[in-house]
Formats: sequence, C-alpha cells, structure tokens
Amino acid sequence: MKLSIAPTIAVLEPWTCPTCIKTVSTSFCPECGECRLPANALTLRGFVSQVVHACTNIDGPLLRSFRCVLLRPGLLTVAYLEGQRKLYTLPLQLFLVANILFFAMQSLTGAKIFSTPLDQHLHSDMWSGVAQKLVAQHVQTRRTTEAQYTPVFNQAVAQNGKSLIVLMVLPFALLPALLFRGSGRPFVAHIVFSLHFYAFLMFLFCVFLIGVGVSLLAGGRGLDSESFDHALSIAALIVCATYLFIAARTVYGAKGVRRILKTVLLIVAVVGTFLGYRFVLLLITLQTT
Repeated sequence: MKLSIAPTIAVLEPWTCPTCIKTVSTSFCPECGECRLPANALTLRGFVSQVVHACTNIDGPLLRSFRCVLLRPGLLTVAYLEGQRKLYTLPLQLFLVANILFFAMQSLTGAKIFSTPLDQHLHSDMWSGVAQKLVAQHVQTRRTTEAQYTPVFNQAVAQNGKSLIVLMVLPFALLPALLFRGSGRPFVAHIVFSLHFYAFLMFLFCVFLIGVGVSLLAGGRGLDSESFDHALSIAALIVCATYLFIAARTVYGAKGVRRILKTVLLIVAVVGTFLGYRFVLLLITLQTT
C-alpha cells in the first residue's frame, strides 16, 4: 500500500492593491509590484521595524547602489540603461542622498568645499578682480559696508551651495555627449552618467571630510592649511581620473589612447565645472541678498 503525500500550498487571502485597485491573491501585485501590508504596518512598532530594516538591509537597493557606484565605476549607469530599476536606487535619488550625506559631514567638520566665503572670492580666486568690482557696486547700491555685508553673504552662499549643486550635473553631461557621440547612447544616458559620477564625488568628499575632521581634532588647521588642501585636491583628481577612466570603458566602450585623452578632457571639465559653479554661486548670492 502506497501513501502519496501532496505538497501543501499556502493560499493567500485576496487583498486589494492600493495602487491598481485590483484584487490580488499573491504577496506582490503583478501589475505594479506593490506588496501586501502586514497587520502591524500602521503601528509604531511596525513603523520602527520598517526603518530598522531599511537601514540594516545590506541587500537593499540603496546600499547596493552605494557599493556599485563606489567600487564598479560605470556599471550602475549601464544597469539603468538596460532597464534594471528594482535592484538599484534611481540616479537622481542616489545623487540627492549623496548630497545629504556630504552636507551633513560638511556641517560636522565646519569645512566649506562648494560654498566659498566672500573673503576668498575677493582675494584668492582667479575672478577676484571681477568680484571686487561687483561687491563694491552691490554694497554701494544697498547702502551698507563690506564688513556688514560679509556675514549676510556667507550665510546665504552656504544655503545656495546646498540647494543648487545639481547645476553642475547638466553642464558636465554635455561633454560626454560630445566626446562619445559615436557610442549610440541617447542624451539621457549622459545625464545618468553625470548623476552617478557626481554621487561618487559626493561620497569621495565625505571620506575626505573625515580626514579633515581628524586633522582638526589633532590640532591641525584642516582645509585652512594650504598644503593639506592641495594634497586633498590632488588626491581627489587622481581618484576621479581613475573612476572616469574605468567608467568610460564600461559605459561607452572607449579604448586605447582615445580613452586616455577623453578621460583627461573629462577631468578638465570637472575642474572647470567646479570653478564655474562657485562663480555662479557668487552671482546668484549677490542678486538674492
């Protein structure tokens, strides 16, 4: 006598997808991917559980994107262009998260990378002559003095530096569109490439700001030390050049000497965009304060 044991199949109670407004009998909606809410989803315990899971899940899209953009240059851009949306965080979201982390680190260390104080615009930057004329005209129009205006400018430029950093992305995207126009990539690909690169740059600056913090705790001058500032700048250029060299092959299939030359042009564009951004911040802040 033989006994046959049939496998037990769990049957889910039908539920209504809140997005599609359709009755579903599976854990996830086959139309939009919405998942069925657990019984405690709207309780405080359930909310805390979701936050802990989001922050500690090493296989989550955000941390997976972090690892990819830091350790495998260009792969995240290719994954997006091939349609992989569930595994990774979207480019703009990743860029915004990187910005939040960067400005949090900047606030902790007190260092200023993008938001240049007025004194530096007037005496240290390559456009100091132009800045002096603009500021002199501005304070005269406002019937104030440079000493009174300086703290107002410095506070405003710090805020503008946080909210307008996305302005660097699109100008930088124009150069890959020109250099790799024969790659067959649409213009959106160059924007995605730019977003991923600047997200990487923000993460890199976070690492450097840790070094700045250590320097300050050890009694050093941080970025106020010219030699320390120059060392970090050179290190940033080397790391960015390496990233772009690898990414150019991964995303655009660049090879040989042309790959090297295009990487050099991209690095020049990074520096130019950075300097241009600081000058634009000067103009915007003068107009809004």
